[in-house]
Amino acid sequence: MLSDKVKLTAKDILEKEFKTAMRGYKPEEVDKFLDWIIKDYETFHQEIEELQLENMKLKKQLEDASKRPATTQTAGTTNFDILKRLSNLEKHVFGSKLYD
Repeated sequence: MLSDKVKLTAKDILEKEFKTAMRGYKPEEVDKFLDWIIKDYETFHQEIEELQLENMKLKKQLEDASKRPATTQTAGTTNFDILKRLSNLEKHVFGSKLYD
């Protein structure tokens, strides 16, 4: 899972404190930027969870579909129906020339 690979959480970012130095950054700007990062981080985390759920659902559907036996009918049409239609089409297009 992704949570095993991700090192930071939104809470970690929120609670991170930096030491100040003589000519450091403005804390307000850093805090504002970190707030943006936290929002994006939470959005990405939510999106990843949704995609993981969708992925599991699709895998289950694929597994269920592979367990069903294959049928010889496709949308209610059998091979016999297709051959019959093809024969009728040939008769219509070529008429009696086909059997001469």
